[in-house]
Amino acid sequence: MAQDTIIQPFDMNGIERGADGIARYRNRPPTVIEMLRATVDRLPNGEAVVEIGAQQVTYQQLWDRAARVAGGLRAEGVSPGARVAIRLANGLDWVVAFFGGLMAGAVAVPVNTRFTEQEVEYIVEDSGARFVFAPGQALPDGSPFVLETGGPDDLAALFYTSGTTGFPKGAMMTHTNFLSNIESARRVVGLPVDGRDIRNLISVPLFHVTGCNSQLLPTTEVGGTTVIMPAFDIQAFLRAIRDQHINLLTSVPAVYWFAIQQPNFGDFDMRAVRWVSYGGAPIAPALVHQIMEKFPNAHVGNGFGLTETSSISTFLPHDYALEHADSVGFAAPVVDLDVFEPDPTTGVGELLVRGPNVVAGYWNKAQATTETFVNGWLHSGDLGRIDHVGLTYVVDRKKDMINRGGENVYCVEVENALAAHPAVLEVAVVGVPDTMMGEKVGAVVVPAPGRTLEPAEIIAFARAHLADFKVPQYVVVRSELLPRNPGGKVLKPALRNQTDWGRSVR
Repeated sequence: MAQDTIIQPFDMNGIERGADGIARYRNRPPTVIEMLRATVDRLPNGEAVVEIGAQQVTYQQLWDRAARVAGGLRAEGVSPGARVAIRLANGLDWVVAFFGGLMAGAVAVPVNTRFTEQEVEYIVEDSGARFVFAPGQALPDGSPFVLETGGPDDLAALFYTSGTTGFPKGAMMTHTNFLSNIESARRVVGLPVDGRDIRNLISVPLFHVTGCNSQLLPTTEVGGTTVIMPAFDIQAFLRAIRDQHINLLTSVPAVYWFAIQQPNFGDFDMRAVRWVSYGGAPIAPALVHQIMEKFPNAHVGNGFGLTETSSISTFLPHDYALEHADSVGFAAPVVDLDVFEPDPTTGVGELLVRGPNVVAGYWNKAQATTETFVNGWLHSGDLGRIDHVGLTYVVDRKKDMINRGGENVYCVEVENALAAHPAVLEVAVVGVPDTMMGEKVGAVVVPAPGRTLEPAEIIAFARAHLADFKVPQYVVVRSELLPRNPGGKVLKPALRNQTDWGRSVR
Protein backbone atom coordinates (compact mmCIF):
# COMPACT_ATOMS: atom_id res chain seq x y z
CA MET A 1 0.00 0.00 0.00
CA ALA A 2 1.44 3.37 -1.03
CA GLN A 3 1.52 5.34 2.18
CA ASP A 4 1.67 8.74 0.46
CA THR A 5 -1.83 8.22 -0.99
CA ILE A 6 -3.59 7.37 2.27
CA ILE A 7 -6.57 9.63 3.03
CA GLN A 8 -7.02 10.82 6.62
CA PRO A 9 -10.49 12.34 6.98
CA PHE A 10 -10.49 12.66 10.78
CA ASP A 11 -9.02 15.11 13.31
CA MET A 12 -5.58 13.78 14.24
CA ASN A 13 -4.58 16.48 16.72
CA GLY A 14 -3.46 15.56 20.24
CA ILE A 15 -2.32 12.04 19.37
CA GLU A 16 1.02 10.48 20.20
CA ARG A 17 2.46 7.05 19.52
CA GLY A 18 4.11 5.19 22.38
CA ALA A 19 7.18 3.00 22.44
CA ASP A 20 4.86 0.01 22.06
CA GLY A 21 3.77 1.36 18.68
CA ILE A 22 0.22 2.15 19.82
CA ALA A 23 -1.23 5.61 19.11
CA ARG A 24 -3.13 7.26 21.97
CA TYR A 25 -5.12 10.43 22.62
CA ARG A 26 -3.40 12.82 24.99
CA ASN A 27 -5.09 14.41 27.99
CA ARG A 28 -7.92 11.92 28.42
CA PRO A 29 -9.53 11.54 31.87
CA PRO A 30 -8.09 8.66 33.89
CA THR A 31 -11.44 6.88 34.36
CA VAL A 32 -15.01 6.90 33.10
CA ILE A 33 -16.14 8.27 36.46
CA GLU A 34 -13.70 11.18 36.21
CA MET A 35 -15.15 11.85 32.75
CA LEU A 36 -18.68 11.93 34.22
CA ARG A 37 -17.54 14.12 37.12
CA ALA A 38 -16.17 16.72 34.68
CA THR A 39 -19.52 16.91 32.88
CA VAL A 40 -21.42 17.18 36.17
CA ASP A 41 -19.16 20.04 37.28
CA ARG A 42 -19.64 21.82 33.96
CA LEU A 43 -23.37 21.22 33.47
CA PRO A 44 -24.95 20.17 36.78
CA ASN A 45 -28.44 21.18 35.62
CA GLY A 46 -28.03 19.93 32.07
CA GLU A 47 -30.50 17.26 31.02
CA ALA A 48 -28.52 14.01 31.12
CA VAL A 49 -30.86 11.08 30.50
CA VAL A 50 -34.48 10.84 29.39
CA GLU A 51 -36.25 7.49 29.52
CA ILE A 52 -39.19 7.84 27.18
CA GLY A 53 -42.46 7.51 29.04
CA ALA A 54 -40.76 7.46 32.42
CA GLN A 55 -37.98 9.33 34.21
CA GLN A 56 -35.48 12.00 33.32
CA VAL A 57 -32.52 13.34 35.28
CA THR A 58 -30.00 16.15 35.20
CA TYR A 59 -26.29 15.40 35.36
CA GLN A 60 -26.18 16.22 39.07
CA GLN A 61 -29.14 13.94 39.73
CA LEU A 62 -27.51 11.16 37.72
CA TRP A 63 -24.33 11.49 39.76
CA ASP A 64 -26.21 11.51 43.06
CA ARG A 65 -28.29 8.45 42.17
CA ALA A 66 -25.29 6.49 40.93
CA ALA A 67 -23.31 7.37 44.07
CA ARG A 68 -26.13 6.01 46.23
CA VAL A 69 -26.15 2.80 44.19
CA ALA A 70 -22.39 2.56 44.73
CA GLY A 71 -22.94 2.94 48.46
CA GLY A 72 -25.62 0.27 48.34
CA LEU A 73 -23.29 -2.09 46.51
CA ARG A 74 -20.60 -1.53 49.11
CA ALA A 75 -23.12 -2.41 51.80
CA GLU A 76 -23.85 -5.63 49.86
CA GLY A 77 -20.18 -6.55 50.12
CA VAL A 78 -19.13 -5.47 46.64
CA SER A 79 -15.45 -4.51 46.80
CA PRO A 80 -13.20 -2.96 44.14
CA GLY A 81 -12.65 -5.40 41.31
CA ALA A 82 -15.77 -7.43 42.06
CA ARG A 83 -18.08 -8.07 39.13
CA VAL A 84 -21.67 -6.85 39.04
CA ALA A 85 -24.00 -8.19 36.34
CA ILE A 86 -26.57 -5.86 34.77
CA ARG A 87 -29.65 -7.77 33.58
CA LEU A 88 -31.83 -4.69 33.19
CA ALA A 89 -33.67 -3.56 30.08
CA ASN A 90 -32.90 -0.25 28.38
CA GLY A 91 -33.71 2.67 30.63
CA LEU A 92 -32.45 5.08 33.25
CA ASP A 93 -31.96 2.31 35.81
CA TRP A 94 -29.48 0.62 33.45
CA VAL A 95 -27.45 3.82 33.20
CA VAL A 96 -27.52 4.39 36.98
CA ALA A 97 -26.53 0.77 37.62
CA PHE A 98 -23.63 1.03 35.16
CA PHE A 99 -22.20 4.25 36.60
CA GLY A 100 -22.98 3.14 40.15
CA GLY A 101 -21.05 -0.07 39.65
CA LEU A 102 -18.02 1.83 38.37
CA MET A 103 -18.25 4.33 41.25
CA ALA A 104 -18.03 1.37 43.65
CA GLY A 105 -14.87 0.23 41.86
CA ALA A 106 -16.70 -2.81 40.52
CA VAL A 107 -16.52 -4.34 37.05
CA ALA A 108 -19.77 -3.93 35.11
CA VAL A 109 -21.04 -7.04 33.30
CA PRO A 110 -23.83 -6.05 30.88
CA VAL A 111 -26.01 -9.06 30.06
CA ASN A 112 -27.88 -9.54 26.80
CA THR A 113 -31.54 -9.49 27.82
CA ARG A 114 -32.37 -11.84 24.95
CA PHE A 115 -30.09 -14.61 26.17
CA THR A 116 -31.68 -17.78 27.50
CA GLU A 117 -31.58 -18.49 31.21
CA GLN A 118 -28.85 -21.05 30.57
CA GLU A 119 -26.71 -18.45 28.81
CA VAL A 120 -27.33 -15.90 31.57
CA GLU A 121 -26.41 -18.41 34.26
CA TYR A 122 -23.18 -19.17 32.44
CA ILE A 123 -22.23 -15.47 32.26
CA VAL A 124 -23.04 -14.84 35.93
CA GLU A 125 -21.05 -17.91 36.97
CA ASP A 126 -18.14 -17.34 34.57
CA SER A 127 -17.74 -13.70 35.58
CA GLY A 128 -18.06 -14.56 39.26
CA ALA A 129 -20.59 -11.77 39.68
CA ARG A 130 -20.90 -10.68 43.31
CA PHE A 131 -24.18 -8.88 42.65
CA VAL A 132 -26.84 -9.00 39.93
CA PHE A 133 -29.00 -6.03 38.97
CA ALA A 134 -32.18 -7.97 38.22
CA PRO A 135 -35.39 -6.78 36.54
CA GLY A 136 -38.22 -6.01 38.94
CA GLN A 137 -35.89 -5.37 41.87
CA ALA A 138 -35.07 -1.97 43.33
CA LEU A 139 -31.55 -0.70 42.79
CA PRO A 140 -29.33 -0.94 45.88
CA ASP A 141 -29.38 2.25 47.91
CA GLY A 142 -26.88 3.43 50.47
CA SER A 143 -24.80 6.34 51.62
CA PRO A 144 -23.19 8.08 48.63
CA PHE A 145 -19.82 6.58 47.75
CA VAL A 146 -17.30 7.12 44.96
CA LEU A 147 -14.03 5.21 44.82
CA GLU A 148 -11.24 7.74 44.30
CA THR A 149 -8.31 5.40 43.60
CA GLY A 150 -9.16 3.96 40.18
CA GLY A 151 -6.76 4.19 37.23
CA PRO A 152 -6.88 4.02 33.44
CA ASP A 153 -5.66 0.42 33.22
CA ASP A 154 -8.17 -0.91 35.75
CA LEU A 155 -10.69 -3.41 34.45
CA ALA A 156 -14.03 -1.60 34.08
CA ALA A 157 -16.36 -4.03 32.30
CA LEU A 158 -16.82 -7.46 30.80
CA PHE A 159 -18.88 -7.44 27.61
CA TYR A 160 -19.76 -11.02 26.69
CA THR A 161 -19.69 -12.01 23.03
CA SER A 162 -21.38 -15.02 21.49
CA GLY A 163 -19.05 -17.99 21.17
CA THR A 164 -18.63 -20.46 18.33
CA THR A 165 -18.85 -23.31 20.83
CA GLY A 166 -21.90 -21.90 22.54
CA PHE A 167 -19.91 -20.43 25.43
CA PRO A 168 -19.78 -16.62 25.38
CA LYS A 169 -16.45 -14.92 26.02
CA GLY A 170 -16.07 -11.92 28.32
CA ALA A 171 -14.11 -9.15 26.60
CA MET A 172 -12.11 -7.37 29.32
CA MET A 173 -12.60 -3.62 28.88
CA THR A 174 -10.46 -1.12 30.77
CA HIS A 175 -11.17 2.55 31.43
CA THR A 176 -8.63 3.38 28.72
CA ASN A 177 -10.59 1.24 26.25
CA PHE A 178 -13.79 3.12 27.07
CA LEU A 179 -12.20 6.56 26.97
CA SER A 180 -10.37 5.91 23.69
CA ASN A 181 -13.58 4.83 22.00
CA ILE A 182 -15.48 7.83 23.40
CA GLU A 183 -13.03 10.22 21.76
CA SER A 184 -12.98 8.23 18.53
CA ALA A 185 -16.78 8.27 18.39
CA ARG A 186 -16.80 12.04 18.83
CA ARG A 187 -14.17 12.63 16.16
CA VAL A 188 -15.39 10.29 13.44
CA VAL A 189 -18.99 11.48 13.68
CA GLY A 190 -17.89 15.11 14.01
CA LEU A 191 -19.53 16.00 17.31
CA PRO A 192 -18.50 19.23 19.05
CA VAL A 193 -16.52 19.13 22.29
CA ASP A 194 -19.31 21.15 23.89
CA GLY A 195 -22.35 19.20 22.77
CA ARG A 196 -24.96 20.36 25.27
CA ASP A 197 -27.44 20.78 22.38
CA ILE A 198 -27.05 17.18 21.24
CA ARG A 199 -30.04 14.92 21.74
CA ASN A 200 -29.05 11.33 21.04
CA LEU A 201 -31.72 8.64 20.66
CA ILE A 202 -30.67 5.19 21.87
CA SER A 203 -32.88 2.59 20.22
CA VAL A 204 -30.30 -0.21 20.28
CA PRO A 205 -29.56 -2.27 23.42
CA LEU A 206 -27.34 -0.69 26.05
CA PHE A 207 -25.82 -4.12 26.72
CA HIS A 208 -24.09 -3.83 23.31
CA VAL A 209 -20.96 -1.74 22.88
CA THR A 210 -22.71 0.42 20.27
CA GLY A 211 -25.41 1.58 22.67
CA CYS A 212 -23.16 1.97 25.70
CA ASN A 213 -19.72 2.86 24.34
CA SER A 214 -20.56 4.80 21.18
CA GLN A 215 -23.82 6.48 22.20
CA LEU A 216 -24.34 6.82 25.95
CA LEU A 217 -20.74 7.59 26.94
CA PRO A 218 -19.77 10.05 24.16
CA THR A 219 -23.02 11.95 24.68
CA THR A 220 -22.26 12.07 28.39
CA GLU A 221 -18.78 13.51 27.90
CA VAL A 222 -19.90 16.30 25.55
CA GLY A 223 -22.81 17.15 27.86
CA GLY A 224 -25.67 16.21 25.57
CA THR A 225 -28.91 14.44 26.38
CA THR A 226 -29.27 10.67 26.02
CA VAL A 227 -32.85 9.73 25.16
CA ILE A 228 -33.54 6.02 25.70
CA MET A 229 -36.26 3.86 24.19
CA PRO A 230 -37.16 1.13 26.74
CA ALA A 231 -38.35 -1.15 23.93
CA PHE A 232 -38.13 -0.78 20.19
CA ASP A 233 -41.18 -0.02 18.12
CA ILE A 234 -40.87 1.65 14.74
CA GLN A 235 -43.70 4.12 15.25
CA ALA A 236 -42.38 4.98 18.71
CA PHE A 237 -38.97 5.50 17.09
CA LEU A 238 -40.41 8.03 14.64
CA ARG A 239 -42.43 9.79 17.34
CA ALA A 240 -39.36 10.01 19.58
CA ILE A 241 -37.35 11.75 16.85
CA ARG A 242 -40.09 14.34 16.57
CA ASP A 243 -41.24 14.73 20.18
CA GLN A 244 -37.78 14.56 21.78
CA HIS A 245 -36.19 16.87 19.18
CA ILE A 246 -33.58 14.24 18.33
CA ASN A 247 -30.64 15.37 16.20
CA LEU A 248 -28.32 12.33 16.48
CA LEU A 249 -29.27 8.81 15.40
CA THR A 250 -27.32 5.56 15.44
CA SER A 251 -28.78 2.21 14.49
CA VAL A 252 -28.51 -0.80 12.23
CA PRO A 253 -29.49 -0.40 8.56
CA ALA A 254 -32.65 -2.46 9.07
CA VAL A 255 -34.14 0.18 11.36
CA TYR A 256 -33.70 2.97 8.81
CA TRP A 257 -35.09 0.76 6.05
CA PHE A 258 -38.12 -0.10 8.18
CA ALA A 259 -38.65 3.54 9.19
CA ILE A 260 -38.52 4.82 5.63
CA GLN A 261 -41.01 2.15 4.52
CA GLN A 262 -43.64 3.36 6.99
CA PRO A 263 -46.66 4.81 5.13
CA ASN A 264 -46.69 7.81 7.47
CA PHE A 265 -42.94 8.52 7.37
CA GLY A 266 -43.64 11.74 5.49
CA ASP A 267 -45.69 13.02 8.44
CA PHE A 268 -42.50 13.35 10.51
CA ASP A 269 -40.18 16.29 9.91
CA MET A 270 -36.60 14.95 9.84
CA ARG A 271 -34.88 18.23 9.01
CA ALA A 272 -33.58 18.68 12.59
CA VAL A 273 -31.54 15.44 12.44
CA ARG A 274 -27.88 16.41 11.94
CA TRP A 275 -26.12 13.06 12.21
CA VAL A 276 -27.21 9.59 11.07
CA SER A 277 -24.83 6.71 11.70
CA TYR A 278 -25.35 3.07 10.85
CA GLY A 279 -23.37 -0.11 11.16
CA GLY A 280 -23.39 -3.63 12.51
CA ALA A 281 -24.71 -5.15 9.28
CA PRO A 282 -24.27 -4.90 5.50
CA ILE A 283 -26.00 -1.96 3.82
CA ALA A 284 -27.18 -1.56 0.25
CA PRO A 285 -26.06 1.57 -1.66
CA ALA A 286 -29.71 2.25 -2.51
CA LEU A 287 -30.51 2.46 1.21
CA VAL A 288 -27.67 4.94 1.79
CA HIS A 289 -29.17 7.11 -0.94
CA GLN A 290 -32.61 6.86 0.69
CA ILE A 291 -31.21 7.81 4.10
CA MET A 292 -29.55 10.89 2.61
CA GLU A 293 -32.79 11.83 0.88
CA LYS A 294 -35.08 11.28 3.88
CA PHE A 295 -32.74 12.97 6.40
CA PRO A 296 -31.78 15.93 4.19
CA ASN A 297 -29.68 17.87 6.71
CA ALA A 298 -27.84 14.92 8.23
CA HIS A 299 -24.23 13.85 7.86
CA VAL A 300 -24.39 10.08 7.41
CA GLY A 301 -21.68 7.56 8.16
CA ASN A 302 -20.98 3.85 8.44
CA GLY A 303 -19.22 2.51 11.53
CA PHE A 304 -17.54 -0.87 11.90
CA GLY A 305 -16.09 -2.53 14.93
CA LEU A 306 -16.19 -5.39 17.37
CA THR A 307 -16.81 -5.90 21.04
CA GLU A 308 -13.07 -6.60 21.22
CA THR A 309 -12.34 -3.09 19.87
CA SER A 310 -14.71 -1.46 22.39
CA SER A 311 -16.91 -0.57 19.39
CA ILE A 312 -15.34 1.60 16.67
CA SER A 313 -12.50 0.38 14.46
CA THR A 314 -13.35 2.18 11.22
CA PHE A 315 -15.79 4.81 10.00
CA LEU A 316 -16.95 5.85 6.54
CA PRO A 317 -17.73 9.59 6.71
CA HIS A 318 -20.44 11.46 4.83
CA ASP A 319 -18.31 12.56 1.87
CA TYR A 320 -17.56 8.93 1.00
CA ALA A 321 -20.79 7.27 2.17
CA LEU A 322 -22.61 7.06 -1.15
CA GLU A 323 -19.79 6.42 -3.60
CA HIS A 324 -18.16 3.82 -1.33
CA ALA A 325 -21.21 2.32 0.37
CA ASP A 326 -19.61 -1.13 0.19
CA SER A 327 -16.72 0.02 2.38
CA VAL A 328 -16.64 0.24 6.17
CA GLY A 329 -14.41 3.29 5.89
CA PHE A 330 -11.08 4.49 7.22
CA ALA A 331 -9.28 3.52 10.42
CA ALA A 332 -10.37 5.60 13.43
CA PRO A 333 -7.73 8.17 14.53
CA VAL A 334 -5.83 5.98 17.04
CA VAL A 335 -6.52 2.68 15.27
CA ASP A 336 -4.01 0.83 13.10
CA LEU A 337 -5.23 -1.73 10.58
CA ASP A 338 -3.36 -4.43 8.74
CA VAL A 339 -4.15 -7.59 6.78
CA PHE A 340 -2.82 -10.95 7.92
CA GLU A 341 -1.57 -13.30 5.20
CA PRO A 342 -3.22 -11.41 2.31
CA ASP A 343 -4.00 -13.24 -0.89
CA PRO A 344 -1.37 -12.10 -3.41
CA THR A 345 -4.01 -11.54 -6.09
CA THR A 346 -6.95 -10.02 -4.20
CA GLY A 347 -5.20 -8.59 -1.13
CA VAL A 348 -7.83 -10.24 1.05
CA GLY A 349 -6.76 -11.61 4.39
CA GLU A 350 -7.77 -11.50 8.04
CA LEU A 351 -8.18 -7.94 9.31
CA LEU A 352 -5.87 -7.04 12.19
CA VAL A 353 -6.61 -4.16 14.56
CA ARG A 354 -4.28 -2.37 16.98
CA GLY A 355 -5.04 0.53 19.28
CA PRO A 356 -5.83 1.67 22.82
CA ASN A 357 -9.43 0.61 22.21
CA VAL A 358 -8.50 -3.08 21.85
CA VAL A 359 -9.55 -4.94 25.00
CA ALA A 360 -7.15 -6.66 27.36
CA GLY A 361 -8.26 -10.18 26.41
CA TYR A 362 -10.97 -12.66 27.36
CA TRP A 363 -11.94 -13.29 30.96
CA ASN A 364 -10.93 -16.78 32.16
CA LYS A 365 -10.00 -17.86 28.63
CA ALA A 366 -6.23 -17.86 28.32
CA GLN A 367 -6.05 -19.97 25.16
CA ALA A 368 -8.62 -17.87 23.29
CA THR A 369 -6.79 -14.72 24.42
CA THR A 370 -3.44 -16.05 23.18
CA GLU A 371 -4.94 -17.04 19.82
CA THR A 372 -6.84 -13.77 19.25
CA PHE A 373 -4.50 -11.11 20.66
CA VAL A 374 -1.05 -11.56 19.13
CA ASN A 375 1.86 -9.13 19.58
CA GLY A 376 -0.49 -6.23 20.30
CA TRP A 377 -2.75 -6.99 17.33
CA LEU A 378 -6.32 -8.26 17.47
CA HIS A 379 -7.08 -10.99 14.95
CA SER A 380 -10.61 -9.90 14.08
CA GLY A 381 -11.88 -13.04 12.40
CA ASP A 382 -13.13 -10.89 9.52
CA LEU A 383 -11.67 -11.26 6.04
CA GLY A 384 -11.08 -8.00 4.25
CA ARG A 385 -8.77 -5.78 2.25
CA ILE A 386 -7.51 -2.21 2.49
CA ASP A 387 -7.21 -0.24 -0.73
CA HIS A 388 -4.56 2.29 -1.78
CA VAL A 389 -6.34 5.25 -0.10
CA GLY A 390 -7.02 3.43 3.18
CA LEU A 391 -10.64 2.40 2.60
CA THR A 392 -11.39 -0.90 4.31
CA TYR A 393 -13.64 -3.56 2.83
CA VAL A 394 -14.98 -6.53 4.79
CA VAL A 395 -15.60 -9.26 2.24
CA ASP A 396 -16.31 -12.37 4.29
CA ARG A 397 -16.03 -13.87 7.71
CA LYS A 398 -13.29 -16.18 8.80
CA LYS A 399 -15.59 -17.23 11.59
CA ASP A 400 -18.77 -19.01 10.56
CA MET A 401 -21.12 -16.28 11.65
CA ILE A 402 -24.36 -14.64 10.54
CA ASN A 403 -24.94 -10.93 11.14
CA ARG A 404 -28.68 -10.71 11.71
CA GLY A 405 -29.50 -7.01 11.84
CA GLY A 406 -26.51 -6.31 14.09
CA GLU A 407 -26.84 -9.45 16.26
CA ASN A 408 -24.08 -12.00 15.76
CA VAL A 409 -25.32 -15.56 15.32
CA TYR A 410 -22.68 -18.27 15.16
CA CYS A 411 -23.69 -21.06 12.80
CA VAL A 412 -21.99 -23.80 14.83
CA GLU A 413 -23.99 -22.90 17.92
CA VAL A 414 -27.30 -23.15 16.06
CA GLU A 415 -26.21 -26.33 14.29
CA ASN A 416 -25.29 -27.96 17.59
CA ALA A 417 -28.68 -27.07 19.04
CA LEU A 418 -30.63 -28.41 16.07
CA ALA A 419 -28.49 -31.54 15.79
CA ALA A 420 -29.74 -32.56 19.24
CA HIS A 421 -33.20 -33.18 17.76
CA PRO A 422 -33.62 -36.99 17.64
CA ALA A 423 -34.94 -36.94 14.05
CA VAL A 424 -32.10 -34.83 12.61
CA LEU A 425 -29.32 -36.60 10.72
CA GLU A 426 -27.51 -33.57 9.30
CA VAL A 427 -27.95 -29.84 9.59
CA ALA A 428 -26.22 -26.80 8.13
CA VAL A 429 -26.90 -23.19 9.09
CA VAL A 430 -26.14 -20.32 6.72
CA GLY A 431 -26.91 -16.64 6.32
CA VAL A 432 -29.75 -15.86 3.92
CA PRO A 433 -29.54 -12.37 2.32
CA ASP A 434 -32.34 -10.08 3.46
CA THR A 435 -33.13 -6.53 2.36
CA MET A 436 -34.12 -5.34 5.82
CA MET A 437 -31.91 -7.31 8.22
CA GLY A 438 -28.85 -7.77 5.99
CA GLU A 439 -28.96 -11.50 6.75
CA LYS A 440 -31.35 -13.92 8.37
CA VAL A 441 -30.71 -17.36 9.82
CA GLY A 442 -31.37 -20.25 7.46
CA ALA A 443 -31.19 -23.95 8.29
CA VAL A 444 -31.07 -26.94 5.93
CA VAL A 445 -32.00 -30.17 7.69
CA VAL A 446 -31.69 -33.78 6.56
CA PRO A 447 -33.93 -36.22 8.52
CA ALA A 448 -32.58 -39.48 9.90
CA PRO A 449 -33.54 -42.60 7.91
CA GLY A 450 -37.15 -43.55 8.47
CA ARG A 451 -37.96 -40.22 10.15
CA THR A 452 -39.90 -37.23 8.89
CA LEU A 453 -39.52 -33.60 9.88
CA GLU A 454 -41.56 -30.44 9.40
CA PRO A 455 -40.01 -26.95 9.49
CA ALA A 456 -42.40 -25.91 12.26
CA GLU A 457 -41.11 -28.76 14.42
CA ILE A 458 -37.52 -27.64 13.96
CA ILE A 459 -38.41 -24.03 14.77
CA ALA A 460 -40.25 -25.06 17.95
CA PHE A 461 -37.25 -27.16 19.00
CA ALA A 462 -34.89 -24.24 18.32
CA ARG A 463 -37.02 -21.86 20.38
CA ALA A 464 -36.71 -24.17 23.36
CA HIS A 465 -32.92 -24.21 23.16
CA LEU A 466 -31.78 -20.88 21.69
CA ALA A 467 -32.21 -17.15 22.23
CA ASP A 468 -34.97 -15.82 19.94
CA PHE A 469 -32.63 -13.98 17.56
CA LYS A 470 -30.74 -17.24 16.90
CA VAL A 471 -33.85 -19.20 15.89
CA PRO A 472 -33.88 -19.81 12.11
CA GLN A 473 -36.24 -17.71 10.04
CA TYR A 474 -35.85 -20.16 7.17
CA VAL A 475 -35.95 -23.95 7.48
CA VAL A 476 -35.70 -26.30 4.51
CA VAL A 477 -35.94 -30.07 4.89
CA ARG A 478 -34.17 -32.06 2.19
CA SER A 479 -33.81 -35.80 1.55
CA GLU A 480 -30.34 -35.61 -0.04
CA LEU A 481 -27.24 -35.53 2.13
CA LEU A 482 -25.52 -32.18 2.47
CA PRO A 483 -22.90 -31.39 -0.20
CA ARG A 484 -19.35 -31.77 1.10
CA ASN A 485 -15.83 -31.37 -0.22
CA PRO A 486 -13.33 -34.27 -0.22
CA GLY A 487 -12.30 -33.31 3.29
CA GLY A 488 -15.87 -33.69 4.56
CA LYS A 489 -16.60 -29.99 5.04
CA VAL A 490 -20.09 -28.85 4.08
CA LEU A 491 -20.01 -26.66 0.95
CA LYS A 492 -22.03 -23.84 2.41
CA PRO A 493 -21.79 -21.35 -0.48
CA ALA A 494 -23.20 -23.96 -2.87
CA LEU A 495 -25.84 -25.00 -0.34
CA ARG A 496 -26.90 -21.40 0.20
CA ASN A 497 -27.19 -20.67 -3.50
CA GLN A 498 -28.92 -23.92 -4.46
CA THR A 499 -31.55 -23.85 -1.73
CA ASP A 500 -35.03 -22.48 -2.44
CA TRP A 501 -35.44 -20.42 0.71
CA GLY A 502 -38.96 -19.42 -0.29
CA ARG A 503 -40.16 -22.90 0.60
CA SER A 504 -40.22 -22.21 4.31
CA VAL A 505 -40.36 -18.90 6.15
CA ARG A 506 -40.99 -18.44 9.86
